[in-house]
Amino acid sequence: MIKINFLKFNINYQNSNYILFTSKNSVKSVDNSSSKWKNLLSICIGESTANEVRKRGGKVDFIASKSYGDELAKEIVLRYKKSKIIFPRAKKILSNIVEVLLKNGFEVEEVQVYETICQKQDYQLDEDEKAIIIFTSPSTIKCFLENYNYENIYKAIAIGEKTASFFDGDIIVSDKQSIKRCIEIAKSMV
Repeated sequence: MIKINFLKFNINYQNSNYILFTSKNSVKSVDNSSSKWKNLLSICIGESTANEVRKRGGKVDFIASKSYGDELAKEIVLRYKKSKIIFPRAKKILSNIVEVLLKNGFEVEEVQVYETICQKQDYQLDEDEKAIIIFTSPSTIKCFLENYNYENIYKAIAIGEKTASFFDGDIIVSDKQSIKRCIEIAKSMV
């Protein structure tokens, strides 16, 4: 339903202490552009992002205890002292991670490395179909609602609290911020 479009960008990796990844798409985009990022220690929002860093040869220094940007920012402030951080990110972000870091004396170089694009869907949902729909981000909710009417017979699962807050209706929030866990929850509902 959504398409990831990798953007053109330039990053100067010198004089930075860490690189901050809040999605696997950021890792993929940066790695497709250069291998220099692998010289920095990576701070990751969650285990799946950390796994992508490792898979591509990067070094993981820290994984957030909760997969939320605002929580990650607080953990960075407590763990790292006024470091210089490169933050390759989506074109649109919802967390206040940069503001929190700047307010606490960190230098942050933000670089937009990808964007999420909603694609028009040809598939028609059967209104009698009792579908279970997994939303992995606020943008997937927005895109779904641009393509379909949400029916009360459907069941909705959100990957996390932030995503759930963008949904107007009953939604189950995954206890772990991973697509794999969302699928497990969906299978248990069948």
